[in-house]
Amino acid sequence: MFNWLYARHTGGRFLLRIEDTDRARSTQAAVEVIFEGLKWLGLEPDGPPVFQTARAEAHRAAAQALVEKGRAYRCYMTVEELVQERITARAAGRAVRSPWRDRHAPDGANQPFVVRFRSPADGETVIDDLIKGPVRFRNSELDDLVLLRSDGAPTYNLAVVVDDHDMGITHVIRGDDHLNNAARQALIYQALDYDLPAFGHVPMIHGPDGAKLSKRHGAQAVGEFADMGYLPEAMRNYLAHLGWGHGDDELFSDAQAIAWFDVKDVVKAPARLDWNKLAHVNNHYIRAADDGRLALSVIERLKGAAADLPADARERLQAAIPAVKDGAKTIVDLVELSRFALKVRPLVLDDKTLGHLTEETRARLARLVETLRFAETWTPVALEALLRQFATAEGVGLGKIGPALRGVLSGGSPAPDLAGTLWALGRDESLGRIEDALSQAR
Repeated sequence: MFNWLYARHTGGRFLLRIEDTDRARSTQAAVEVIFEGLKWLGLEPDGPPVFQTARAEAHRAAAQALVEKGRAYRCYMTVEELVQERITARAAGRAVRSPWRDRHAPDGANQPFVVRFRSPADGETVIDDLIKGPVRFRNSELDDLVLLRSDGAPTYNLAVVVDDHDMGITHVIRGDDHLNNAARQALIYQALDYDLPAFGHVPMIHGPDGAKLSKRHGAQAVGEFADMGYLPEAMRNYLAHLGWGHGDDELFSDAQAIAWFDVKDVVKAPARLDWNKLAHVNNHYIRAADDGRLALSVIERLKGAAADLPADARERLQAAIPAVKDGAKTIVDLVELSRFALKVRPLVLDDKTLGHLTEETRARLARLVETLRFAETWTPVALEALLRQFATAEGVGLGKIGPALRGVLSGGSPAPDLAGTLWALGRDESLGRIEDALSQAR
């Protein structure tokens, strides 16, 4: 999100790279999750994605160049020797150093090897981070990291440096779990005589309890928020506000966020996911959304749940959604709040509604049908006034009419207030449902 905002703010380009050097984790399914999540969120890159594995030859060429410059070396340590060196290094409080760092290749035998970076033995590496400020690392504490595995496959830290250079990357904005990698990568940049990009390491998002966001907090992947019924524009607004802000503005458009955003304004402390605030933001965007779009979203969800829908479901929903969307925090809520409009006559009445349909109430509803039939204006305000006038004329309060009327109109499903329900259903459907109920109750 911050990469996208910064690229738009500065007139730059937002690029996407699939860092798939770890083949076990980089499955096609995992890659599709990235593509689908970014597409749904509306953060599509300014060019085709770059796959690191497709650039392996360029990575190997860079590793060979480092070997020739004496900034990398072939390491012939066995797995057992490496385990022992890690134990020894940990006990001595130092970084892993291979004995092959200062040795020539063994004679004769065709032994497997990895290519390691020759980290400086002393001094320090400073990352002048756009968010955290200067961060210092003692070079003696940085391992001689592997650049090429024994099968010749490039590793992540080498690949990102070469790809950043070849892609013309000027700014790397990423999670602060990569801050230690920045020090190692900076040394590789320098060893290859590459210009160093600007780094901005963003604090990770935490759950409400202050722990790193995980499945137990309810959602982790972008697609899960889509499944939970959040709108992409709401997520863009909310995510932009996590760790960055513009004064007291909580709700803002993409254009405003782009105009205001600067990575230097991102806060250093981790932001916490607040479900109540997210619901508030999402409700704002649901209320502002086009009713036809919301109707399609409801239909997609109901079809996904194999629900039977009337042929005119879209028209029914478009009429009902204006009456219910103010109370919907998510599209899931909207589905439940608009179900009453999709019911097909004659509705099956629940026992509670049938219990309200006494002889006196049925007579009163029959008189209400005639009043509604000749109502001059069918709007929530006009219908609210009509219902109150009718109750007054009947010499009763709305409480004597409301429960039965609500039941016969909604079939026991959640629905807006009486006037809103009548308005959402329309005159013909409302009168038909009341008349059906009066016939059933006899």
